[in-house]
Amino acid sequence: MILALMSGAFIGAVLGFVGAGGAMISVPILLYLFHFSAAQATTAALAIVFIAAFAGVLPKIKSGDVLFREAFSIWAIGFISNVGGAALAKHLPDTSILIGFAGVMIVAGASMLRGPVKARPEKRMRPTALILISLTIGAMTGIFGIGGGFLAIPVLVLFYNTPHKKASGTSLLIITLNCLTSFVAHQSQWHTIQWRTPITIGLGAIVVSTIASHNSSKVNARVLQKVFAWLLFSLAAFTIIHTLIGT
Repeated sequence: MILALMSGAFIGAVLGFVGAGGAMISVPILLYLFHFSAAQATTAALAIVFIAAFAGVLPKIKSGDVLFREAFSIWAIGFISNVGGAALAKHLPDTSILIGFAGVMIVAGASMLRGPVKARPEKRMRPTALILISLTIGAMTGIFGIGGGFLAIPVLVLFYNTPHKKASGTSLLIITLNCLTSFVAHQSQWHTIQWRTPITIGLGAIVVSTIASHNSSKVNARVLQKVFAWLLFSLAAFTIIHTLIGT
């Protein structure tokens, strides 16, 4: 239980401070510390990240740092690929899911290493870009059990000049909606999971995510992103090596 609470605190800190990446930490923790299967880990991670992201987004809503139109549009458009990805995941071997998940972590880490962005006037997302991003995020959530915040944040910041605080808040709402949708779509896995561990992790994540979200403006976001990026690279390398050796 202590290990689960510590894991939840770490996941909550990542979501609250960075605004993304909670599932990328949750899945390896469930796989390698608590010995879940790939299907169980991705399903349980959805529940953990949903409740942590929900707790983290509430302070962002109160402070006005959430773009509701963009968040709900990305969720609604990606709904089909989200549910479809969840259905596809049932037929994929664990090796494919884990290698694919490692690849996503590498891409996510690279996105976190982007250079500083100059402040410019915000602009709305183009419909074609909105559809493509939404479908991609939905598919990744359905297959790999991740919320897609790592993709939403750089897109909003780099291409649509959204301030990082607002991009982070919007990302948390996208993660909340996507994880809830995919978790329901993974209901065939619910009975295979011993829920005591994910619930304990989730409780720890809620507390720390709320605190971190309240105080995210007080920390250096650039430093956090760099540290998190290298953590993702390390986890990706470990996952690939462990998966290939195990097979």
